[in-house]
Amino acid sequence: MNIIACKAVAFAEKAHRGQVRKYTSEPYINHPISVARLVKTVFNDGDSIAAALLHDVVEDTHFTIEDIYNGFGSIIACLVKDLTDTSKPSDGNREARKKIDRQHTSEASPRAKTIKLADIIDNMQSIAKHDPDFAKVYMAEKKALLKVLTEGNPILYKKAFDIITEYYDEVKHV
Repeated sequence: MNIIACKAVAFAEKAHRGQVRKYTSEPYINHPISVARLVKTVFNDGDSIAAALLHDVVEDTHFTIEDIYNGFGSIIACLVKDLTDTSKPSDGNREARKKIDRQHTSEASPRAKTIKLADIIDNMQSIAKHDPDFAKVYMAEKKALLKVLTEGNPILYKKAFDIITEYYDEVKHV
């Protein structure tokens, strides 16, 4: 791991300290690390790996895009900004907010879309396993999101597509 990725791990660990994953109660930092590992299979550059490690910091902690910019520079800050949902509770119900977030993601760079693919791959597996009721809503949202992620890495796109396809195949047979 290069210096920028090491710095990003330390920053993400600090930012997410005390947070746990909803279904497993494991330390939240495990999720960004898993996303970074997936990203590393297709992009072995420090900026992409750092952005993967930091992708939830702005959404889920008190840190801002400015903090990311000041600590990591404009390239990583732009990637994290592309990966950060922009909707607010005042924007309406979940469906309306997800539409806003999908539009934001559609305008992201192919590199950010690749990181988003890694993020949803990691999340889909956990949610489908641990929360079958919410998975119905979540998987439909991710199916819609895939339509704007076609510029992401084809290997990760196929993996995400296959997870969704497998989910719907299993639901049909239940």
